[in-house]
Amino acid sequence: MKGFLIALIAVFFLAGCNQTNQSDHAIANKAVRVKTQQDSIEEAASKVLTTLKDENYAAFAALFHPVDGVRFSPYGFIDPTHKKVLGKDFLEAIDKNWTLTWGHFDSSGEAIKMKVKPYVARFIYNADYLNAEKKSYDLFIGQGNTINNLKESYPGLHFTEYYFKGVDEKYKGLDWTSLRLVFKKHEGSYYLVGVIHDQWTV
Repeated sequence: MKGFLIALIAVFFLAGCNQTNQSDHAIANKAVRVKTQQDSIEEAASKVLTTLKDENYAAFAALFHPVDGVRFSPYGFIDPTHKKVLGKDFLEAIDKNWTLTWGHFDSSGEAIKMKVKPYVARFIYNADYLNAEKKSYDLFIGQGNTINNLKESYPGLHFTEYYFKGVDEKYKGLDWTSLRLVFKKHEGSYYLVGVIHDQWTV
């Protein structure tokens, strides 16, 4: 009987040691995981989407690249002849209620002349992209009938995409919508340099 008790105590002792070793191993593995470039960019993108959803434009502007500013494109094709780039003047445009020219409407070719907040509502955060159906890193999801020249416009840079499929049956899936965010590194951190809205064009 005494021998049985000693053996039982030994089993519990070894089991406890094993659990401790496994716990220590798990902690060690967690500690050595290094944040990747993708992690940093996706984290920055999440901050961008959060500020847009909250309509916190001061926080949104704080994420702009401090040197290059941000270029805005209403469609997947980034018009090289028309570059709407904003930096510190983004907040000034809101405060002074400026009407800006952002590009041209796909359907009519007429100039897109809008104040900042209506433009954001229509051509940036027109859907809840923070909770998008599909998300990607450096991969395109939305495929329309216009040229997608993001990689040519931002060679060597990385982007995220947020996508919702079409919901209205009468459009047969053509009412999908997508938002792409392009980032560039500056002094060790990633900042926003491109905001590209995409959808099916005529």
